[in-house]
Amino acid sequence: MLQIPLMPPPDLPLWISRMLPTHNMRYCVQVDDQHVMHVTESGHGFPVLMLHGNPTWGILYRRIMEQLEDKTARCIAPDLIGLGFSSKPAKMTAHTLENHARWVGALLDRLNLESLIFVGQDWGGPIGLRALADRPHLLKGLVMLNTAIAPPREGFTPTAFHKFSRMPVVSTLIFRGFGFPQNMLHRAQGNPVSISGNTARAYQYPLRKWRDNAAPLALARMVPDSLVHPSVDGLKKCQALVESFAGPAEIVWGDKDPILGRVFNRVHALLPNARVTRTPAGHFLQEEVPADIAAAVRKVVSSVNE
Repeated sequence: MLQIPLMPPPDLPLWISRMLPTHNMRYCVQVDDQHVMHVTESGHGFPVLMLHGNPTWGILYRRIMEQLEDKTARCIAPDLIGLGFSSKPAKMTAHTLENHARWVGALLDRLNLESLIFVGQDWGGPIGLRALADRPHLLKGLVMLNTAIAPPREGFTPTAFHKFSRMPVVSTLIFRGFGFPQNMLHRAQGNPVSISGNTARAYQYPLRKWRDNAAPLALARMVPDSLVHPSVDGLKKCQALVESFAGPAEIVWGDKDPILGRVFNRVHALLPNARVTRTPAGHFLQEEVPADIAAAVRKVVSSVNE
C-alpha cells in the first residue's frame, strides 16, 4: 500500500481514459519543490517500474499492464518530467540526465518500495538505471527494451535525428513549432499502423502547446554527441550498475528500430546472461509486441520470487 500523501491526478479526456487499463489508479507525487510526477498504476504483486522515453508517456505501457492485471505485478508507469501529464519545466536546461534521475529517485523514495523490477525503453532505460545506481538495493530484476545503458564508444557517430536536434533555430522551429517527433512516431515503427488514430493522438495531446513541448528537443539534446557531453558521466554509472547486476534479466528488442536498433549488441554484451527475444518491431515496441514484453516481465517476476 502507498504510504505517502497523494495529489489528485489531472483530468484526462474521456477518449484517453478509455485507453488505460480497466483497473488503473492514477495519482501525482511531488518530486521536488517545483515538479509533480503523474503516475499510472495497475495490478497487484511484485513492484515493476516501467519507464518510457522521448516523447511518450506512461500510456506506452498500457498493453503490457493489461496483460499483467492479475496478481503477477504491481505495474508503476510514471510520466517523465516534461512529458505526459507530469510537470513541464519552462527551461530546456532543466532536462539533464542527473535531474531526471533525481526526479525518478524522489518518486521511488516516496513510494517506500523495498525492491523492484525495472523495465526501461529509450531514455527511460538510463534515467531509471541512473536513479537505481544510487539505490542498488532496490533492483532485483531487469527487462531492457530498445535503450542505451552505457556511454558511447570512442569514435561513435550520432544519428541523423540527434545531429538535427542540435541545429540552431531550425531544430527549435521543427521540434516545438511542428510537434516533432511526436507527430511522426509511426515512422519509427516496424508496423506504422501500430501508432495511428487515437494512439497517435494520445502521444501528441500532452505536447500540443508550445509552452508544454520543450522536453522532446531537450531530451534529444541530452543524447551524447561527444565523449565530454554532460550525460556521459551518468551513463558510466548506468553501465557500472548493469555490469555488477547478478539478478534475472531479459532483453526484448525491436530489430526495425531506426533510432536504437543498432545498439543491440552493446546492450547484450553488458547483459550476457539475459534471455533475448528479438522481434520485427520498431522503436516503440510496446505498441507492437506487448505480449513478448509481458512474458519477459512474468519470467523475471517468477525468477525473483523463487
